[in-house]
Parts: sequence; structure tokens; C-alpha cells
Amino acid sequence: MEPSPFVSIIINNYNYARFLTQAIDSAVNQTYPCIEVIVVDDGSTDNSREIIASYGDRIIPILQPNGKQAAAFNSGFAKSKGNIIIFLDSDDYLMPNAVELIVQIWQPKLAKVHYRLKVVDAEQQDLGYSMPQGSGSLSTGEVWRELISWGGYISTPTSGNALNRKALKEVFPIPNEYKSTADDYLSFLIPFYGEVAAIEEPLGAYRIHGNNQWALGTVNPARFQRFVRHDLQNYALLVKKATEAGYEIPPDLEQRSIGRLWSRINSLRLDPVHHPVPGDRASTLAYQGIRCLWKYSGFNWQKRLIYSLWFLWVGFMPLTLAKPAITWLYAPHYRPRVISWTVQCLRALAGS
Repeated sequence: MEPSPFVSIIINNYNYARFLTQAIDSAVNQTYPCIEVIVVDDGSTDNSREIIASYGDRIIPILQPNGKQAAAFNSGFAKSKGNIIIFLDSDDYLMPNAVELIVQIWQPKLAKVHYRLKVVDAEQQDLGYSMPQGSGSLSTGEVWRELISWGGYISTPTSGNALNRKALKEVFPIPNEYKSTADDYLSFLIPFYGEVAAIEEPLGAYRIHGNNQWALGTVNPARFQRFVRHDLQNYALLVKKATEAGYEIPPDLEQRSIGRLWSRINSLRLDPVHHPVPGDRASTLAYQGIRCLWKYSGFNWQKRLIYSLWFLWVGFMPLTLAKPAITWLYAPHYRPRVISWTVQCLRALAGS
């Protein structure tokens, strides 16, 4: 019988004192006993370090100057000893039995186990959906095949991943060019080092509170511009890794990711002057989005139809009418009731 795996929960924090206690408590109070909790404070200027000090020897603190996400991940991983590593954002938290359930399905051949996160607001109120959004199952198995075929896969944000130390050693330290996107760096590379398993039950919470780096609460052109820049960076990383491994990349791979096309058209419509891809046109992106939906997406016909209409609406309607559609796509809790009702009816129709 193999010994129980040791698990490291690495909490990365920068000025999230108001959420930090809940994140740490969720880690130290796991039902699974064989864990260590490392808290990396990346140069906070609020009272985060006082909170960290209050835990004494229940946690392993790392206090460093601000170096962004990659620096926090690098420091935490270098200090860790676990066979399984969980990077927990300090504004998120884990369910008490999260690690126990992960260990139950863990196998040494796995590169990672990912699991859903319920979405809550700043006051911990459930917003009624999970990350990732939608009813599609999380990707499993040889996920690298999905990456080189579709340019992405169904996965979860940082806090929804339990990673194999052996796989992480192949890609650490994270280069400085990914200092603000270390989570993407790991998401795109780790599947090349083993199989992926999934737990569809939410084992943690993803908090939307207005100051998240990626979570969208309101329409913000700068965020979509950042999405696009990081999509371009992720695509280049994927092509580089696949080429090094000897895999052939489809010539239209960049147009096979619906998420990438959503970001592109939103960024262009909201702020064409600062859009990161000068050659983009709304009509072209709308066409590519609809083509991707019907040729490459795994959506049922109802969703393909809805999202096709969305691309046409966002691509060609005046901005005052396009903006609400953009917000409703990324933040379901802002949808008018009639739209949510329509979506629920279509889902029921699809299941009947």
C-alpha cells in the first residue's frame, strides 16, 4: 500500500487582507491531515502580514517584495515539500474536504486534478453558478491533445487545480515574462506531463469582488485588452511547446478557441483605438466566432444558435446595445431575468 501523499497548499497574497483569513482557515482546517500551508505575501501594504503572523507555526510564511504572481509561485514552490501542490489565491477558499477528495482519486501518473469552484461575491454570497461556466464537463485524460487540436480545454482558475510535483519540476521556475500570468503558464504546460483527472463537484470558491485581476463584474475595455494580450502570449507558448514535442499544429488553431474570439471582438468593440491587434475587424471576428461555434465547439445546437446571434449582435449593433450583451456573457449574475429564463428553457429543451 502506497503511503498517503503529502499536500502543499500555497496561498499567494497581495493586499487581500480582508479575505486572507478565510483562505488560510480553509487550508489549515482541511479534513485531510498530511498537509502543509505556505503563505507567500508578495509585498502587501495593508495588514496582511499581521494576519499571517497571528497563525504562528500553523503555517509557513514567506514575506517578500512585490514581484507579481510568478514570483510568489516560485517562492512557494521552492519552499514546499508536497507531492501534490495547490496554489490557492488569497481571495478564494477551499471546502473543508477538498484535499481529502482530491487524494481519493489521485494517481502518480496524473499531471493534475482539477475541480469546479462555486462563484461567490465579496460577502461570500453564492452567485448561482460555478467556474468554469456552462454545463460542459471538465477535460480529462490526455488533455494535451485538446490543446493542440483546439487551442484550449475546459479547466478552472488557479485555485481549482491540484498539481503533481513531478510535472511542476519540469516547468519551474516560471519565467519573468509570465510574472502576471503564472496560472496560464501552468494551465497550458502541465497537461504535457501526464494525464488530467476531474472532480465535477465544487471543492472551493472563486470570489468576484471588483478587484480581481481576471474576473469580470462590469464591462472594462482594459481587462479585455489584457485578455487579448495574454491570449496571444498563451498561444505562442502552446505553439512553442507543441513544436518542441514534435506535434503538428493546425494552421487555423488560433481560430478554434471560442474564448479567444470572444475576448478579441469585445476588446475591439469597446475600445478600437487601444485594441492589441490592429488588423482585426468586427465583421471578420463575428464570422470567425460563428465558424468556430459550428465547426469546432462542443456546444449543443441551442447554444450555438444563441452564441451565433451574440456574435452578430456584438459585431454589428451600436456600442450602447452591444455592451449589455458583453456583460451578460461574462457575468451571468447581471443578466435580466428574462434572459436567464430563456437560457434555462433552452437547456431544459436540450435535455429532453
